[in-house]
This record gives sequence, structure tokens and C-alpha cells, in this order.
Amino acid sequence: MLGAALAGPSALAAPATLKIAFVDPLSGGGASTGEAGLRTFQYMAEQNNAKNADLKLEVTGYDNKLNPQESLVQLQKAIDSGARVVVQGNGSSVAAAIIDFVSKYNDRNPGKEILYLNYAAVDPALTNAKCNYWHFRFDANSDIKMAALTNFIKGKPEVKKVYLINQDYSFGQAVRSAARAMLKEKRPDVQIVGDEVAPLQKVNDFSPYIAKVKASGADTVITGNWGQDMSLLLKAAADAGLQANFYTYYGGGAGAPTAIKQANLGDRVFQIAEGYANIPYPPGHDFEKAFRARIGQELTYPRVVNLMNILVKAATEAKSTDPKAIAKAMESIHNDTLYGKDSFMRPDDHQLFQTMYISNFGPIDTAKDFDSENTGWGWKGIGEISAKDTVVPTTCKMDRPS
Repeated sequence: MLGAALAGPSALAAPATLKIAFVDPLSGGGASTGEAGLRTFQYMAEQNNAKNADLKLEVTGYDNKLNPQESLVQLQKAIDSGARVVVQGNGSSVAAAIIDFVSKYNDRNPGKEILYLNYAAVDPALTNAKCNYWHFRFDANSDIKMAALTNFIKGKPEVKKVYLINQDYSFGQAVRSAARAMLKEKRPDVQIVGDEVAPLQKVNDFSPYIAKVKASGADTVITGNWGQDMSLLLKAAADAGLQANFYTYYGGGAGAPTAIKQANLGDRVFQIAEGYANIPYPPGHDFEKAFRARIGQELTYPRVVNLMNILVKAATEAKSTDPKAIAKAMESIHNDTLYGKDSFMRPDDHQLFQTMYISNFGPIDTAKDFDSENTGWGWKGIGEISAKDTVVPTTCKMDRPS
């Protein structure tokens, strides 16, 4: 019994409760993305609490307005309310600030440590130069994703002219630099005809960017845009009648599938991700069906499911809700993903490696497959990369607590 194992003067009576602070945008341009994440974390807590007598999870949302300084204000509020785990993903600049805060807080408060579980901030620096013992990442970093996309593009001779559009912060800069380097290595014949960055979640009309894409003659757009920056980019493509292929990290985010359908870009938008609804794995289908019935939306964050399952497994193995004990158990953990594939945490840098999938979006038979946003279109698999084949080197030099 997990709760019963927490013996000593500060013992917790079973069930033990672990408070989790969700610190991400719940207002502004990133709100739809943040709200989808929060609902997924709360659903997973609800599912755990219904069947786990020993460990109860409590998830509370804190709106950081996609601002690093506001994130730290909200994180301190969460700690004051008893949170011992913080989850965040939207914005690598926010993630970097949280890593620094958590590191300093834990140094100053031995015995009251907090754990940072990152579900979506994918700047490679976070598990390289900025790696930290208290930070674990559950999404593939942007270099891993770009390597998969460019390996796929390598076999597509129709890709001749590429336009890069990304957000102007650390993640967007990482995407554009990786795209340039990897295309040069794998497809030196490809011409990069444009390379734009846009202010994060502040552009309300991407038509000037799309006009430049059309004028350049690009046949392919590569973008790491997410949230409204993804859906508005696709909306502008629809308005302009642009018929290019889009290679994306977050083409499945809220609003984007509807925009793809409106743009009539059937089978022309590709996504690299850790999963999609129509993977032929019956337990995954069962989860998707139950999630949609309960939450009223599709699952856009399979990695949140994986994160929460790993958190529960680590706490159970540690027989503790103490972040220090959980971190130790999580460092080299293996666990099956939502789609039945092994995933593993690398202790060197706390990066999770998992099977990655390339899918594209277009018409499907809705009698057999899940559609997206009631469009009648859905994601279809066209490539799979095993976890071991996504492993990249790390430069992390991690200090571990004594």
C-alpha cells in the first residue's frame, strides 16, 4: 500500500495525495492549447483516482499568460497551496525560467523539493546546456522531430522549394536552424526560398506571410507553429488558395484540423508526433473513444497520458509521493505508451524516448476511423520511428543531489 508505506513522523494516511500544478496559458492566444492540456491532465487524474486506492492525484490550473515572469508568480502560488509537481509545456522560454526557479527553490528548501515534468517544451537546450535533475521531458525535442521529418522528406523528390515559417523565440529558432542543417545534409538539392519568424501568439493575420510563400514558388512549408499561430497560418493559406505541402510539429492542435479542411489541403498537411487517434491498436482506440465521450474533444496530447502513467508508476515503485523519491524512480523508468510501445527515460538528461509517428490529414472512412473536429477528415499513418531510432546525443552534465 503506497500510503501505508509512508511511515515516520510525517506519514500520510492512505490514500496519499499528490498535488500537481498545471502552469500554462489559459487566456490569450495560447488558451485553446492550454485548456486542452489541462483537461487531459485532469482526465488522467480522474481515471487514476477511480481505480487507485493508494495514490490520489489533484490537478489545479494556473494561468501563466504565456509569460515567463507570470509563470513564476503562479508557480509560487501553487507551491504555497501544497503542489509538489509542476507540469508545463507551452513555450520553451517559460520552461527555461521554470527550470531555473525549481533548481534554486530546491537548493534553498531541502526536504520540500518540487518536481518539474515538461510535456511539450522541446527546445533541445532544455536537456542539454540547461539540463537539471528536477526536470524531466516527455516530448521528443525539436531536433528529434526534425530528423524524422527530414528523413521522410529525403524520399520525396517532389519537394524542391521549401519555405520556413516559425515563431520568434527559442523553440522556433531551434526548428529553423535544424531544418536548414538537416535539409542541407540530406537533400542538398532542395532550395530554401524563405525563412520567416513571427511574434509568438501575437499575429492575428498570417496573409502577408502566405503571400510571400506564394510569391516564392515554394511547394513545401515547414513550421513549428502551435496554437492560434498554426490555425491562423492555415486559415490564411485557405484564403489565398495556397496548395503547398505543410510539414508540421503541431498540425493536430486545436483549430488546425478545421483550418486544413477549409483550405482543402487533403493529404497535404503532415505531422510528427508521439501518436494519433487512428493508430491500429485497440486499447488506444478504446481510450480515445472514452476520452471523447467524457471530455467532448479529441485527444491532442497522448504524451500527457504517458506522463501521468509514468508518474503513477514511479510513485508506486518509490512507495512515496516525495519528489526526491519519485525522481530517483523515474530516472531510468520504462513504460508502455498509450499505443503499446516501450518508452524509456534516459538518466543522463531526463529525456524520454518513445516511438514517433508521421501522419497526414485527409478524408477517411468515419465508420472505421476517428475524424478530427467533426470535419470528416482524420489523421492517417504514413511512417513510424521506433524509440531506439530517435535517440540523439546529449551534452548534459547533470548535478545530482546527495
